[in-house]
Amino acid sequence: MSETGRGVARDIAEKTAMKAKKKSSGGKQATIVKKSGSQGVESASRLIDARIEELGDWRGEMLSRLRALIKQADPEVVEEWKWRTPVWSHDGLICTGETYKNVVKMTFAKGASLDDPSGLFNSSLEGRVRRAIDFREGGTVNEKALKTLIRAAVVLNTSPASQG
Repeated sequence: MSETGRGVARDIAEKTAMKAKKKSSGGKQATIVKKSGSQGVESASRLIDARIEELGDWRGEMLSRLRALIKQADPEVVEEWKWRTPVWSHDGLICTGETYKNVVKMTFAKGASLDDPSGLFNSSLEGRVRRAIDFREGGTVNEKALKTLIRAAVVLNTSPASQG
């Protein structure tokens, strides 16, 4: 991505940050795009679009593909931008879409509580709460199993026990 493109992405992030509220999370600052009204959601979606474009390689393509699968699995999903990362929520956090040099990591906030009969989780397996899936360049995506996992996360978030 060109310096101009990076500048545009930064400008979008700065404008969104001005409209967002700051919240402390574990000693780190998290920019939370407001959910109320469609403007916050649109801003988060634009930031995710900018991130995908900024990557400009297989990671951007993978993040875009995962985003589409999340939306297919849960048409009511809310896109957010927290911790400089795409976040998808439905009555609570479902997952994040982190990008690193060699992987695109999809971290499920309550992954340890989800059944994973297809064995998609391959990272953060030792944690008590989270689980993650690392996608690597040239790797395959079991779309059916991933959508099932996303839907299970939504069910967990919307269950009466999660609402307490």
